[in-house]
Amino acid sequence: MKKKIIRIAIGIALLLSGIVFESRSFLVSLILFAISFIVSGYDIILKAFKNIIRGKVFDENFLMSVAAISAFCIGEYLESAAVVIFYQIGETFQNYAVSKSRKSVSALMDIKPDFANLKTEDGILKVAPQDVKIGDIIIIRPGEKVPLDGVIVSGNSSVDCSPITGESIPADLCEGNEIISGCVNMSGVIFVKVTKEYSESTVNKILDLIENAISKKSKSENFITEFARIYSPIVTAAAVLVAIIPPLLFHGAWYTWIYRALSFLVVSCPCALVISIPLSFFGGIGRASKLGILIKGGKYVEILASLDTVVFDKTGTLTTGAFSVSDVIPAGVSENELLRLAAHAEAFSNHPISNSIKSFYGTPLDLSLVSDAEELPGYGISATVEGKKMLVGNSKLMSNNNVFFDDTPVFGAVVHVAADGEYLGKIVISDTVKQDAFTAIKSLRAVGINNVVMLTGDNRNSSKRIADSLGIDKVYSELLPEDKVSKLEEIASSGKHTAFIGDGINDAPALARADVGIAMGAFGSDAAIEAADVVLMNDAPSDIAKAVELSKHTMNIVKQNIVFSLSVKLAVFILISLGLAHMWLAVFADVGIAFLAILNALRTLK
Repeated sequence: MKKKIIRIAIGIALLLSGIVFESRSFLVSLILFAISFIVSGYDIILKAFKNIIRGKVFDENFLMSVAAISAFCIGEYLESAAVVIFYQIGETFQNYAVSKSRKSVSALMDIKPDFANLKTEDGILKVAPQDVKIGDIIIIRPGEKVPLDGVIVSGNSSVDCSPITGESIPADLCEGNEIISGCVNMSGVIFVKVTKEYSESTVNKILDLIENAISKKSKSENFITEFARIYSPIVTAAAVLVAIIPPLLFHGAWYTWIYRALSFLVVSCPCALVISIPLSFFGGIGRASKLGILIKGGKYVEILASLDTVVFDKTGTLTTGAFSVSDVIPAGVSENELLRLAAHAEAFSNHPISNSIKSFYGTPLDLSLVSDAEELPGYGISATVEGKKMLVGNSKLMSNNNVFFDDTPVFGAVVHVAADGEYLGKIVISDTVKQDAFTAIKSLRAVGINNVVMLTGDNRNSSKRIADSLGIDKVYSELLPEDKVSKLEEIASSGKHTAFIGDGINDAPALARADVGIAMGAFGSDAAIEAADVVLMNDAPSDIAKAVELSKHTMNIVKQNIVFSLSVKLAVFILISLGLAHMWLAVFADVGIAFLAILNALRTLK
């Protein structure tokens, strides 16, 4: 960059010297203009030549080289040198703008941990994060990055999670809390038991997402690439026709029409579009990442900007997923016996509802009493406890096994319990609505999303109560994972651009099916994050509205640049054809418009 700036400065000095000597010595001014042209523009001609050899003929380097060399050949020495100097100034600014935009994303690369302090029998060893295994204990001192995901087994500290989640307030973590890689330990020394290898860690997945995001181009970016490929040969042919048809058919002056054709070539360079459009998307993705919103490519920015329907999963998305037992209703057995049998049946499950039942029971489980435990996604649990065939789950599980059960409506998720086909009662589980969920729905309305839907496997009464409290338009309850996909397809079939938001493994099919899948990233499942197109690292549903608003802002800038650039170029084309504009205006229409378009594109960073 510095060498290029020095070359431009020398070129400008030589150009000004040539202008000074123009009235005194034609030969001296010609030599100064020629040296200025060579110093400033040799690399443009070299790139054009190399691209021609590679089969890429009609790019901006070719157009500029032909225009500048031809202008020199017809005696327009000053304008020839000026064209390449102004083009180089524009290129330098473009490189600076792209570099600044890249920094908004590459700054995130600083979250990559350099080492891990591994606790061994021989003491503490500083090793690469990739060398640490699941179950190993690592030590994280104040000021160090958390290298791997794990659970704190000793110590407590304030942890800065802003590099990952965008959350500015440090989290106070202690023994038993989960901690994710990429965060920064701020105060105390903590000992962490590793739960994921580096390749599966949060920080590595985020880095992969960032590196792959820019490769997924939007329709607008693909259009501009294709447009430039077709556009350049057409304008080159048009310039040739402008140069030869008027002199041959209408006795026009060759010099005049060649000059107009060269001006035509200068103004036709598609730099403003080719640079500013991808830069706009890059800036939008970079800005979103600073807010803890990872968008996996420009095409998803485009979809987010045109959303009209948002479909939420309930548990862990709109609700905390922190289930607790709110009521125990036995039928023919004691409350304690109902809880004991249900807790043992759920012994091997890590589902939030299972954990809430085990936690509420509060007595250590005798795992030797349990056998043949099987998790039935969308239904519940089947297990043998003390020789009894236990069924613990929802009403569909009871119906499918011909168990007569109490279906009296209650507020909350109902877990029915049966043993050997005999109904023993039900346990009511309540989930808490996230405070941020209320803000999320209001914010979505504010950015123009007027159709908000909730899909859940929860019972009808509980899910309707939550939907009504949040102001959700429509709710579909008691759905299996495959039912969610079917409902999503039904909603999308009406021609709506649809986003689905979820966090669990069972949400992955729906996330993949939606026009844009949005996953809760901080503690969402790996499958959900992989299937999603957008990841909310702060686990805040209100960030969806931020993503939509930012995407709309980005797309507005893209449209402004397309309309502005093409309009100005068309106007200058017409003026040049009528002989009302010189090559200086053509230079402005190329470099000047590119300069303005890039400045406009950089607004996505703010």
